[in-house]
Amino acid sequence: MNTLLLETLHSSAELTESTLMDLQLTQKTALVCGSTQGIGLAAAQELALLGARVILLARNADKLKAAVATLSPVDRPHATLVADFSDPEAVKATVASYVAENAPIHILVNNTGGPAGGPAIKAGVSEFLAAFEQHLVCNHHLVQTLTPGMQSAGYGRIINVISTSVKAPLNNLGVSNTIRGAVANWAKTLANELGQHNITVNNVLPGATDTVRLQSIAENKAAKTGKSVDEVLDAMAQVVPMKRVGKAEEIGSAIAFLASPAAGYINGINLPVDGGRTPSL
Repeated sequence: MNTLLLETLHSSAELTESTLMDLQLTQKTALVCGSTQGIGLAAAQELALLGARVILLARNADKLKAAVATLSPVDRPHATLVADFSDPEAVKATVASYVAENAPIHILVNNTGGPAGGPAIKAGVSEFLAAFEQHLVCNHHLVQTLTPGMQSAGYGRIINVISTSVKAPLNNLGVSNTIRGAVANWAKTLANELGQHNITVNNVLPGATDTVRLQSIAENKAAKTGKSVDEVLDAMAQVVPMKRVGKAEEIGSAIAFLASPAAGYINGINLPVDGGRTPSL
């Protein structure tokens, strides 16, 4: 093979390598909350596919065991932690104990089930307080526990799974709209504070997504309206420009991208992953 051809091939290889998007998460560890099903599990699976070691955090040990078995193997074994987000101090203690004995966690995915539906005017104060603790307080405990390790590693990604309601409040979700808005503003504030340490903080806002929770919502609405579950789900899809609900893995892919080196200059945003349903910019 002549010298000119060798030089041409070498230059092409260098160009291809330098222009590839860096999505690799090898040597990175991710903590994913609410990760036994739905969006949390999908996010964990996508992160593992990119090479991250994943720690699943949820309240049910048996479901955690089943979930971790679905993750692509990496060079270090994945792990599970058991804690209930209705008890913020237990969440904090569980994760702090793990961090004290292990290497830093570079990626945090804050994700937990949303508050029950209903109008804000009919919600009791206790409902707002419980949701505030389950979402913002737990999130804050985890961020305070993990950011020292992220800072020392020079790499941090905090991704909060919240709701499109932070852009346009959704009907009959009074408590959720309120608490999700608080989490979004908390996250933006943290993004301003932590960016200097190469720690980004972003929010992913799922629209209607094919999960157990959506199925439950559809069943409840069907029971109240006399429509079939399929009719309710189809009505949900028709208000989306793409005429379908999302897939959990589509939300998981967005989370995994924000966790990657390729998203290093994306900070403090609310990213709707909703097929275009949200009416605002």
